[in-house]
Amino acid sequence: MAIEQKLQKFQCIKRSTRGTINIDPLQRGGILTDEAREALIEWGDGYSICDFCPGVLDMIKTPPIFDFIHKALPEFLGTDHARVTNGARESKFAIIHSMAKEGDWIVLDQSAHYTSFVAAQRTRLNIKAVPNSGSPDYRTTPEGYLDAIQEIIKETGKPPALALVTYPDGNYGNLPDVKKIAAVCHEHDVPLILNGAYSVGRMPVNAKYLGADFIVGSGHKSMASSGPIGVLGVSEEYSSKVFEKSPTHKVKEIEMLGCTARGATIMTMLASFPKVFERTKHWDSEVENARWFSSQLESLGLVQMGDKPHNHDLMFFEAPILFEISQTAKDGRYFLYKELKARKIHGIKAGLTKFFKLSTFGVPRDDLKVVVDAFDEIINS
Repeated sequence: MAIEQKLQKFQCIKRSTRGTINIDPLQRGGILTDEAREALIEWGDGYSICDFCPGVLDMIKTPPIFDFIHKALPEFLGTDHARVTNGARESKFAIIHSMAKEGDWIVLDQSAHYTSFVAAQRTRLNIKAVPNSGSPDYRTTPEGYLDAIQEIIKETGKPPALALVTYPDGNYGNLPDVKKIAAVCHEHDVPLILNGAYSVGRMPVNAKYLGADFIVGSGHKSMASSGPIGVLGVSEEYSSKVFEKSPTHKVKEIEMLGCTARGATIMTMLASFPKVFERTKHWDSEVENARWFSSQLESLGLVQMGDKPHNHDLMFFEAPILFEISQTAKDGRYFLYKELKARKIHGIKAGLTKFFKLSTFGVPRDDLKVVVDAFDEIINS
């Protein structure tokens, strides 16, 4: 086949999810605002913002990237300093790589995202995972962090270099007691990283209030930004380590590899930020919608796992009744995905029936009622 024929398939790639009710937890908080969609077109040509760069991304005055990164973002995160990165995982790695060395220990929750483990492994750290409580709650406790830290001190004679807590975890949407976990860590001189990939931009989160030394967020998961892009907040105490400058290229920060999000990603984040800031003020309504939706699905025989009452839009359901239907359905384990797709509902992965997760963030109550009715029809038809 000639290369020209092969290239034809790349010329018009369209999403099949437009016009659907989207309950995908990876996408709900990252849906672009109208302003961000305009910015995506305006600034989508390569490294378009580099025309205005004085040598470092975060020092660009026009467009107002400097004001965002050095003024608005630290205040929003509750930190002394902030940067944008190419994603939450890059933020975590920048912290871990600058703060620890090969052979050190890090404590993190069992429910942590795989990238937290990989970031630590890339720095060749030893990892001690704090176990959760298991089914059905899957809770992470301050006592678990205390036990893990004390075990490391007993084994090595010194505390771990770092600790990390996921807020909320990406499976069950649980919000652990970060303030108490931070107190435990600081009693043993252990700096704490708060992974807020599913919280920063959705709900009020303040690192200083919670006691975290570092905070990580995801623009494409929770800040209505075109990804991949992340945010990183650092306390004054550790800023010189994380933002250390290159000895050969004086203005470049080593952990940032000089510059990070340098195109449409940062501009969509800027464009969305006023609305993202505003929506965090209405988090109570999001929690109310999530609890209502959970109660409706549970009335149909599904079981919501994790914290109850639930405190986040991300939810994990066990659905034995749907799994039972899948055993005899024409499409087998893909029947639920196809039934929802036929009703213009997107977000539950194809092939999942027994267990699945979803998000209600930003979904109007009327649309949530449509989703509930769809499940009712699928189960009882």
